[in-house]
Amino acid sequence: MDCIFCEIAAGNIPAKKVFEDDDVIAFLDVNPASFGHTLVVPKQHVRNFMEADAATIGKVFGVASALGRVLQAKLGASGMNLLSNAGESAGQTVDHFHIHLIPRYDDRTQEALTLEFGPMDLDLDQVLAKIQH
Repeated sequence: MDCIFCEIAAGNIPAKKVFEDDDVIAFLDVNPASFGHTLVVPKQHVRNFMEADAATIGKVFGVASALGRVLQAKLGASGMNLLSNAGESAGQTVDHFHIHLIPRYDDRTQEALTLEFGPMDLDLDQVLAKIQH
């Protein structure tokens, strides 16, 4: 396998898993744009959402929707960006369909997170523990 997300889904590369079932895996982004930035990925390789079948899209977006609510509740996010790039010209850097869940925070919550965990140079184990708590 050459695809890093296929390797993660197969268990060959470790990841900070937030969710996993037979079809979908979700894990913390190693280069987070915000506290709790999570990737939702189908286990079966498909290049992007435009090449995925309706069932795969439904499963991935269903997990993303449910996880977005969990991240919001557990982390105190006041908003959520949902992003999926399709193709290199659109900014896709991993050639495997994935959705970014990027929690967004009001100033007070962001300050509290920074005091608790420090700046964005986070220990992903700390983030995972807060989500799973």
